[in-house]
Amino acid sequence: MSAWQLRSWLTQNVRRLAASIHTQPHLPHSTAAALNIIRSQPSQYVVASVVGRKYILTPRDILTVPHLKDVRVGDVLHLRDIHEIGSREYTLRGDPLIPRNNIKVQATVVEHTKGKMEVVFKKKRRKGYQKTIKNKHPYTRLRIGPIQFTNLLPS
Repeated sequence: MSAWQLRSWLTQNVRRLAASIHTQPHLPHSTAAALNIIRSQPSQYVVASVVGRKYILTPRDILTVPHLKDVRVGDVLHLRDIHEIGSREYTLRGDPLIPRNNIKVQATVVEHTKGKMEVVFKKKRRKGYQKTIKNKHPYTRLRIGPIQFTNLLPS
């Protein structure tokens, strides 16, 4: 066998082997099937709205949000506005939200804290007016709980 025949044979077999290894992922036929596939992945994330802003959250994350007045340390909050859920290979987006009966995410209030000191210095020229304003913004820290899937088809 000559060199060009060997090269041609190797090229054809490598392409055939590569085509059998790299297959396209299959698309699920329903929302429940998509959620089952995402649940079977090793790690998941959600995009949820908390206090009017969207955050990418994974289990055991610490989330710092503007101060929540009506909660105490240890309270459990249910995140209702979930826009997207996904894993490394699959993503399911809501239109605009994923229905509440399919997924549940809880957040526990860890602490109420304040941010760093912000100093604003005001001055008017030639008037002797000088004013220093100091402020610390209050924040609430939340620990994100596990992502729970409900109402799914049996695997």
